[in-house]
Amino acid sequence: MFGCLVAGRLVQTDAQQVAGDKFVFNLPDYENVNHVVVFMLGTVPFPVGMGGAVYFSFPDPVGGQVWQLLGFITNEKPSAIFKISKLKPGEGAEHPFGMMPAPHLASMAQVGVSIEPLEQLVQQTPVPGATVSAVDSFIQFTQKMLDSLYNYSSSFAISQSQMTPNPSEMFIPASSILKWYENFQRRMAQNPNFWKT
Repeated sequence: MFGCLVAGRLVQTDAQQVAGDKFVFNLPDYENVNHVVVFMLGTVPFPVGMGGAVYFSFPDPVGGQVWQLLGFITNEKPSAIFKISKLKPGEGAEHPFGMMPAPHLASMAQVGVSIEPLEQLVQQTPVPGATVSAVDSFIQFTQKMLDSLYNYSSSFAISQSQMTPNPSEMFIPASSILKWYENFQRRMAQNPNFWKT
């Protein structure tokens, strides 16, 4: 039903079911992990009106497990990236996992998915710093797209003396692509959502 990708190096698809509607993944060596991705496998959708709240738990041998809400996934949003590197142990809130037995390893954390009603999920507040900004991801994607377009079109550049007449071919000056590229970058820096207007 669910999968968990740990910082691009470890994919887990064998969540341990700890209750009828609760699943956990063990995260070994969590101190060296910056991000986790939680995703649906595509085999079993959530029941209608339900989604999965995603929690993170630090190992805490003294005070028991402390769970922190990272966010949620749904049938419409089947995956999410969460930043765990800046989270602090002990900063938890109410959670649905109760007093589960914690893994005994000092370097073993857990990611939990709790199936809950959608109206409840959208009202919950994730721990600060856990969600990866969609704007940041969009800006990174746009920058890579601009670089790719410019590099690709530049690879076909020829000088005017190298041109051979071809009535069916249209040529675009490289300077116009470069000008568009620079204008788009400038507008993106001023307002990442300028393209929506």
